[in-house]
Amino acid sequence: MSEKVRTMFADIADDYDRINSVLSFGVHHAWRKKAVLESGAHEGDHVLDCATGTGDLAIEFKKTVGESGYVMGTDFCAPMIEPAPGKAEKEGLEIDFEVADAMNLPYEDDKFDIASIAFGIRNVDDPVVALKDMARVVKPGGRVVVLEFGQPKGLMKFPYEMYSQHIMPAIGGWLSGNREAYTYLPRTSAEFPAGDNFLALMDQSEAFKERRAIKLTGGIAYVYVGVVQ
Repeated sequence: MSEKVRTMFADIADDYDRINSVLSFGVHHAWRKKAVLESGAHEGDHVLDCATGTGDLAIEFKKTVGESGYVMGTDFCAPMIEPAPGKAEKEGLEIDFEVADAMNLPYEDDKFDIASIAFGIRNVDDPVVALKDMARVVKPGGRVVVLEFGQPKGLMKFPYEMYSQHIMPAIGGWLSGNREAYTYLPRTSAEFPAGDNFLALMDQSEAFKERRAIKLTGGIAYVYVGVVQ
């Protein structure tokens, strides 16, 4: 993965959770809950959460899979993952966390029931390679779940573009001291394939026998679910 992206996330890691909640008005928590729901996760499942960051999605999965289940959260940026164990412990949850690259996962084939990634697939050098490797470590019939930003259309298009391109960089830059990071994040969201275009990337991976897209908040975000062949 790009060293520039790794350095950028390391620089904003300490303020990431606080700024994320401010900029999304807390909606990102509901999106993560929806991703877990759409994944079909149930008690006893083993889950790998890639690009886990500070562990929010891993924590949501652990609440669902329970004590008999297992969750591993990974991220390619060590400073981003540092708060995650403490957050899980505060919730009374046992989750393993370690540094790993979503394009080159250090796990055996068919190890997990579900592999997930939230707001991270657009930051990898090759999303198709990441999708393939996530599918590789999931059992046949298991699911790969992607939560990612989209580009809303219709009445929401203009206000969202104004907010993401102008207000978000200003607020994020002010709170973090790194305006470049909060310019990069909405810019990559606007440029990254969404909806049917992301489903086409999933098809390119040739890893899924079924795939679907679920639009969230008018297309500001999507959940994608692929059933592994």
